[in-house]
Amino acid sequence: MELGIVILNWNAAEDTIACVRSLRGWTQVVPRIFVVDNASADDSVAQIEATCPEVHLICSEVNLGFAGGSNLGMRAALDADDLPILLLNNDANIEETAVLQMLHSLNADAQIGGIVPLLFDEMAGGLIAAGGKNPVKHQQTRVRNFRAKDKLLFVETVSGTAVIFTAVMLNEIGLLDERFFFSTEVADLCLRGNKAGYRFAADLQAQASHTIERSSRFRDTLYVYYIVRNRFLILRNHYRWHVVLWGFWAFYSLALALKLQMDGKRPSSRAVFLALKDGLRGRFGGQNERVMAYVEG
Repeated sequence: MELGIVILNWNAAEDTIACVRSLRGWTQVVPRIFVVDNASADDSVAQIEATCPEVHLICSEVNLGFAGGSNLGMRAALDADDLPILLLNNDANIEETAVLQMLHSLNADAQIGGIVPLLFDEMAGGLIAAGGKNPVKHQQTRVRNFRAKDKLLFVETVSGTAVIFTAVMLNEIGLLDERFFFSTEVADLCLRGNKAGYRFAADLQAQASHTIERSSRFRDTLYVYYIVRNRFLILRNHYRWHVVLWGFWAFYSLALALKLQMDGKRPSSRAVFLALKDGLRGRFGGQNERVMAYVEG
């Protein structure tokens, strides 16, 4: 059984190499691994080439974010063969048995376009999520409640940490919207999939883990900016005339910026305020350097 696997790298060759090595012992799933380097400033490319000769290494000259980088890998995987595609964070870990279980669930229901495992915190051990919720209808988007006796949990959205998408769905509805750059792009894909008749699920018999601390460097600035701003892109894509939702998120974002300012978290406050302005004005895409300059100004 073959599976396309897409892993992004951005200045984190050690994590990426460890992730690739974790796949080498698989015996029932034959992984076609596509590693996309998102314009790393270090020697990531040289390290990956030297230690992971089995991967298809794709090097982008610019940082395309999660959406653009994932698309590079998924296009290459789809061009090679119409296989299911596993998007896997380089700081996530999933066993072959979990992947086999997810593939079994996909094959059993042609309406399922994407499936995720139960995702746990690698360090703390607690449940992170069992799928997700619509990010413009919920402030907290992680699903954590489910019946233990169930095998599948159908959800509104899934995350891109460890998710398998069917080639059939991707070929029909397209890949990730690169205007998101980072965060919420997979939720948008799910909403598009819903409109085309696909469903998304968490396989409650499969598990994966994610080391959140490794990806927390910019959590108070860039992550905050993209999470807030990209809700407005979801609104543009799917709820353009929903005045109540637009008004709620505009008010919520402004109130959050003011609260963070009062709490002494000036960089986060400025990140939220800039996200609100950009979201309302329709300024999307990658804004890393601009955001960091603004929050530090």
